[in-house]
Amino acid sequence: MTDTTGRRAYRSDLRREQAEATRRRIVDAARPLLLERGYAAATMAEVAAAAGVAVQTLYAACPGGKAGLAKLVYDVTLAGDARPIPQAERDEVRAIVEEPDPARKLELYAAMASGVAARIAPLYQVLRAAEAAAPADAALHDVLRRTDEEHRAGARGPAAHLSDVDALRPGLSVERAADQIFALTSVDVYARLTQLCGWTIDEYREWLAATLRANLLAGYA
Repeated sequence: MTDTTGRRAYRSDLRREQAEATRRRIVDAARPLLLERGYAAATMAEVAAAAGVAVQTLYAACPGGKAGLAKLVYDVTLAGDARPIPQAERDEVRAIVEEPDPARKLELYAAMASGVAARIAPLYQVLRAAEAAAPADAALHDVLRRTDEEHRAGARGPAAHLSDVDALRPGLSVERAADQIFALTSVDVYARLTQLCGWTIDEYREWLAATLRANLLAGYA
């Protein structure tokens, strides 16, 4: 009997690599179009042409059409790449978990959150502007609602981790700690400080780390 296990694994890996490459091409093509032309003006046909894929391929990669495309671009921009790797398994997160000093954990977290905010802010603002201009676009509204929900859910991870290592200040629940992390790392706060107040990303990162320490850790208030 012929052993086909290795052949199946090879085909599966190849399909995964091809899917990742397609997602990268789509995102690399769509992001500048969305940023330069806006959500409403950028068309699926233009994105497909720029990515070098068929329109049908684009729709298959982005269930939900234009809103699905926006979510794909948002997710890849947020992660920094198109690899389907869970956040908890990424190097930056693992470094935070493995760091023994709670204050240093928050410095590393602030550095990671600053990088994410810098990457995602331009796209987030374009999508928010499109939502304001077209309040009846339920699909876009749902995408933005989900991004906020995912951000809030993601904030619970570091809060729970600090609780697990007995680093949260007395009386602060995981839920309230997560709410503070969610608010402090919001794109709106980042944009106000860096765009309106003129802070550098380094100044934002240092402020975020100091504010997180003061609000979350025992002995830093």
